[in-house]
This record gives sequence, C-alpha cells and structure tokens, in this order.
Amino acid sequence: MKKKILLIFGGRSSEHEVSLNSAKNIFKAVDKNKFETILAGLSKQGTWYRLTEDQLMKATHINDGDFSKNQCVALISYLGKPTMIEIESNTRFELDVAFPIIHGTNGEDGTLQGLLKMAGLPFVGCDVLSSAINMDKEFMKQALTSGGVPNAKYMVLHRREPQSFEEIKLKLGLPFFIKPANAGSSVGVNKVKSEIDFTEKIKDSFSYDHKVIAEEFIQGQELECSVKGLNAHPEASVAGELIVKHEFYSYEAKYLDENGAEIVIPARISPNKMKELQALAIKAYQVSACDGLARVDFFLQPDGRLIVNELNTLPGFTQISMYPKMWEATGLKYSDLITELIGYALEKFELDSTKKQNYGHYTK
Repeated sequence: MKKKILLIFGGRSSEHEVSLNSAKNIFKAVDKNKFETILAGLSKQGTWYRLTEDQLMKATHINDGDFSKNQCVALISYLGKPTMIEIESNTRFELDVAFPIIHGTNGEDGTLQGLLKMAGLPFVGCDVLSSAINMDKEFMKQALTSGGVPNAKYMVLHRREPQSFEEIKLKLGLPFFIKPANAGSSVGVNKVKSEIDFTEKIKDSFSYDHKVIAEEFIQGQELECSVKGLNAHPEASVAGELIVKHEFYSYEAKYLDENGAEIVIPARISPNKMKELQALAIKAYQVSACDGLARVDFFLQPDGRLIVNELNTLPGFTQISMYPKMWEATGLKYSDLITELIGYALEKFELDSTKKQNYGHYTK
C-alpha cells in the first residue's frame, strides 16, 4: 500500500509564491511507486483547497474565488485517524504523513506544526518548539549563544519604542542590517549606511513584524550547509557558496534576478574548513532543537572564523534552492532526499508515540 502524503503549500505568508514553486518541485520528485500525494493549497485568505496536479502546476498564487467551494477541505482527527475532509461532499481521505512547505508566517513558525500534531499527523520538518525558536531571530540567537555557537552581534527593536540610530551605530558600527524578527527569504531586510537610510528603511522592516533585529555587518564568504535527520544523529551535506551580484542576498537577488547570485557547490574552502563548518552546522542544529531538516547559513570571515547567520527550518525546494542542491552534490538524489525526509517524519512520530505510551504507563 502506498502511503498518502498531504503536501501543504501557499498560505498567508509573504513567501506564498515561493511556497508554490517549492511544492511543484517536491510533487514532481516524490517517488510515485511509494507514495500517493494529496495536494492542499492554502489561499492568501487562509482557505484550504484540495487542488489537482494540473491546478498546482499552473498556479502562480491561490486566492479565494480562484477555485470551486467544492474543493474546500479541512484537516481533522476522525475516529483517532488524521483525515482530510471535503466539506461540501463529506468525502474523507485518511492520511499517513504531511509535507508542509509553507515558508514564513503560519507555516514555518510552529503554527502549522501545532495543527498537525493536534490532528495526530506525522510531518516532515522540525517540531513546534524548534520551528518557533528558529523563526524568531531573537530567540534563535539566544539558543545559539547559550549553546556556544558564534553568531553576529545584534539589538532588538520594537515598534512601540523609539529607535535610536546613534545607539545602534555605537553598538554595531556602520553599516548594519535591519530585518524583521519573524520573516524569511530576505523579505524586509535592509542594509543601513546612514541615519537617512535608517529612517527610511526601518518602516519597511516594521511593515512585516512588530519586532526588528538590528545586526552587525559581517564581511566574508556566504556559505550554507544542509542538515537532516533526528536531533540525536543529524547529518550535514557538503557546503555551498553564494557569490552575490547585488549588494546583499535580497529577495530580488534570490527570486527576481536570474543573475542575482552565482552558486558554487562544493564551496571554495579547504577540506579542513569544510569539516569544521559541517561540525558547527550540526551543533547549531542540535542546540536549537531541530529535528528533520534545516539549512544553516554562515559567514566565513577573512581571518578564518565561522559565524552562523541563521537557521532555516523549512528551506526552499525551488529549482534554485540550495538545500536539495547541496544534498545532490553530497550524493543524494532529490527524489531519495524526499523519501528520507518522509522517513524521518514517520520515525519521529513513532518515537514520540512510544514516549507518550511509556509515560502513561508510568503515571498509572
């Protein structure tokens, strides 16, 4: 029997379109001999629709009104089994595992993960805690610092409080970056070189979140590493390098300008530095409670020091995304990667279920 995968994409996030591109690539890569894929597309208004393969492949966005109300679905636990139900027809589909690929708000921050746990549905990727920690850059940095993982100096700015350019400049120097605490794909990220810059660009950053991180500028090679597996025994891929043609790796450089960045895999670093980076990627993954997959981003400074920039617990799976490309360069094909990630989801769910059973027996 093929296992039924619920592929979840779209959503209210500012990364809605990126999510659709990731979903298209995952759908094509899923091993059709092992899995049957059911498509759940979330509109920008938050409605769940069951899409056909053709609708997914043609979609550039999902909005209410684009699809029939007969396609509206809900995720429930029906008689103890995770189930998707078509609301109009009352047709039910039992599910074995979910592959959420909603990047950003309400998809990568633990919100969707909590819903999947409530439904009793195993899912690919990090759990509620690690998703929430790593989505919020303030708490991600706290976890890294407490775990002994080097990261850039920063300050936390709140919309409700006055912002002092001089105070930030004194602590972080010039230039510095400002970025929404809870966002991805470089949305709302700005490089600040002057007070005028700051006054103009802080409004953009705050338009995505009530909390903004001001962070020191780190000069160095931009390196990334893919990590997968359960928290106790993760594996790291070879590192990749981004040679950015823009001033920094902005949303435009990532998705709108096909020449915005050059990707080099493996990265142009020594074998010893590669091993050091992989070990640090695994350490960052473990101290921030990751379980399933994450991409760890680094700066390699001219003096040889590695600085962790951030972790992404639901990295892109588009045709240009680094996460699957780095695994391919390590020797793991895209389709096999998808199969492994699904396997981790099922294994993690089984381990969690065993813990609960043992705990219940103990308390009795």
